[in-house]
Amino acid sequence: MTRYRTFGLFVLLAAVWGSAFMAIKAGLEFFPPVLFAAIRYDIAGVVMLAYAAYATDSLVPRGRAQWTDVAIGAVLLIAAYHALLFVGQTDPTVTSAAAAVVVSLSPVLTTGFARAFLPSERLTALGVVGMVLGLVGVAVLSELDPGNLLAGSTVAKLLIFGAAAAFALGSVLSRRVDSDLPIATMEAWAMLGGAVIMHGISLALGESVGRVVLTGEAIAALAYLSLAASAAGFLVYFELLERLGPIEINLVSYVAPVFAALAGWAFLAEVPTVATAGGFVLILAGFVLLKRRAIRAEVSALTDGRMRTAD
Repeated sequence: MTRYRTFGLFVLLAAVWGSAFMAIKAGLEFFPPVLFAAIRYDIAGVVMLAYAAYATDSLVPRGRAQWTDVAIGAVLLIAAYHALLFVGQTDPTVTSAAAAVVVSLSPVLTTGFARAFLPSERLTALGVVGMVLGLVGVAVLSELDPGNLLAGSTVAKLLIFGAAAAFALGSVLSRRVDSDLPIATMEAWAMLGGAVIMHGISLALGESVGRVVLTGEAIAALAYLSLAASAAGFLVYFELLERLGPIEINLVSYVAPVFAALAGWAFLAEVPTVATAGGFVLILAGFVLLKRRAIRAEVSALTDGRMRTAD
């Protein structure tokens, strides 16, 4: 029963996080992008802080390491990632699926940053090939034209690539800090801190609350992103991380684009392009090459477990 529950939660998380790209796209019709992201995490941060108060004994970070962990989360995992992602998705030619595929590069980039910042990490020749495949996948998806690198859709997809890079770097730096702050507490304060930073960026960009149009669709998109994709989504993620470990949970990034494409097609009439599919295949191939040993070990462990159960 536990195995089916784990599988169900995995599919649920992929569906929620994948369809979040559609909700962002839909909500951007009614909110300025960075302000939209900031309000999302105003709400999600308060909900997560309430959960941390219930579930942990450490509601407030203490000491330099814990506050550093929160700062990394606020600046990179929340503010930089979401500000770049939301601005990138304002381009009408960037579909929900395309955004999700670019973001799926994060696990590949994480390995590259780990090699630079974590001395224990090593990148083999095949690992380098995997990194290159992932980057080529983004180039294919972005349909890069050397003669027109400043084309709107290319810039938008590169902004989303920057979001994926910010998230990957933040993940690695958090591992390097290695504080003992409970994950729920770190996420709560990072969400609130990131929201404050994004409100500042929104003001600097001249975004105005007066441009917000509150319709039923706008409220639905905001509620879905704040409560389902952020608060509930991270709680499911934490549970799966304990059950599956970091390798298997990374596979959510490669299932989410499927749900992003389905949600974009169903709600926004978006049609994924051949470049989107090609970029996805290359990024997934890069991930498999980078994580081939860990994936092999996971498959062996799963096979051995089934054999023992059969005996």
